Amino acid sequence: MLSSLVHRGPDDTGVIQESNWALGHQRLSIVDVKGGHQPMQAASKRLYSVCNGEIYNFQDLRSRHFSDYSFRTAADSEVLLPLFQTFGKDLSQYLDGMFSFVVSDDNEWLAGRDRIGIKPLYYGTTGDSIFFASELKALINCAETIHEFPNGYYYHSQAGLVPYYQLPEVTNFQQDVETILIDIQQTLAKSVQKRLMSDVPVGVFLSGGLDSSIIAALMKQQVSELHSFAVGLPHSPDLKAARLVAEHLGTTHHEYVYSEAEMQAVLPEVIYYLESYDPALVRSAIPCYIVSQLASQHVKVVLSGEGADELFAGYSYFADYDDPAALHEESVAILQGLHNLNLQRVDRMTMAHSLEGRVPFLDVDFIECCLQIDPQLKLYSTFGSEKWLLRKAFEDLLPKEIVWRDKMEFAQGCASSGVLEKHAEVAISQQDLADAIAQGLPVSSQEELLYYRIFQKHFPHPDAARVIGRWGGTLH
Repeated sequence: MLSSLVHRGPDDTGVIQESNWALGHQRLSIVDVKGGHQPMQAASKRLYSVCNGEIYNFQDLRSRHFSDYSFRTAADSEVLLPLFQTFGKDLSQYLDGMFSFVVSDDNEWLAGRDRIGIKPLYYGTTGDSIFFASELKALINCAETIHEFPNGYYYHSQAGLVPYYQLPEVTNFQQDVETILIDIQQTLAKSVQKRLMSDVPVGVFLSGGLDSSIIAALMKQQVSELHSFAVGLPHSPDLKAARLVAEHLGTTHHEYVYSEAEMQAVLPEVIYYLESYDPALVRSAIPCYIVSQLASQHVKVVLSGEGADELFAGYSYFADYDDPAALHEESVAILQGLHNLNLQRVDRMTMAHSLEGRVPFLDVDFIECCLQIDPQLKLYSTFGSEKWLLRKAFEDLLPKEIVWRDKMEFAQGCASSGVLEKHAEVAISQQDLADAIAQGLPVSSQEELLYYRIFQKHFPHPDAARVIGRWGGTLH
């Protein structure tokens, strides 16, 4: 299982094995690089943990609850052990971060996943055995049945699978624009600051769009030498915009121009690491895979602009909404599905290159702040612009032509939209598609069938397509 996940943590390997359980970990060393070996053991008893991700409030937890505890490391994830000893299965409630973890001793164990699903987790069963892993590929050869571990849940050896978080239902919305703008500025700045927690260099994906440019601008206030990264096909509008932002902010900017042939060449690798055959997700994963490869040559951690479109109704189809309540409902729905879409792409494409991706817009405090905003203020018709509130909140930090640049999805901005569809039309005939549909395969286009065939070669397990195929993870 660990050998299939080396890309997620090539710096160190650790295993603890007892008569009826085992924990294994591949480490990407970011906080307490030398001392943070996993699995970790509690100071005074036979209790062990493994964790993938970052617990941003670990210092606060240590000082507030465990000033007398004998910590062995300066790593963020060690705080899981005294939390479990003190709060048991409720420990996830205390964590602020992106994480999946397992804590175990000889009597009980607990697994958990962060509230939004930024970090992945799957579980499988074979007879009486249960397995947990960060990626599907680690379970293919050991589990008879495989399931996605839902975000905002924990799994306790006695209590089973239990929800501990859901997005709040808002009844009284904030309507004062000036107050809203200040809240957006302050809460996002705090979120970015949290995500600079690292003992290794931190950079930023800079597409030249509004979202990533705001993150870069807020980072530059805290990081004197900030590395930014952009990729695209020749003549990509994103490359030009990213250069403009990088020059304005004074970042150390890196860019890479790739070819259509390179896109086709990396497609099988992208699907292997992405663990999906959804066409829109695969298309956007290719530039993300390439920019992650570029960034990994310079830094170990990157911040990304994921989540702003969901929070501020930024996607083009939102412009058709004229009902604030319906818009709010749709925003909540797509936020709830992000763990199988954009977040899956960011996590898998960065980790494919042993790089950690962090997403400030999806900080729980910032999400809850944005859900409090009157959805009338997010309608395109209200201000004649999508994401007007976000643009207005940070217009002083960036060039005017970036702040008020038209919305452009990542794959389009990189100028890759259309390339893979044409490739699929050559590789897959209409008859191939008709035959696949007749066989009951879950595909609806030549492009999707091309990706599905590659996916099936990598993941022949009968549960693979159901767990993380086109429709995302469903718990049964």
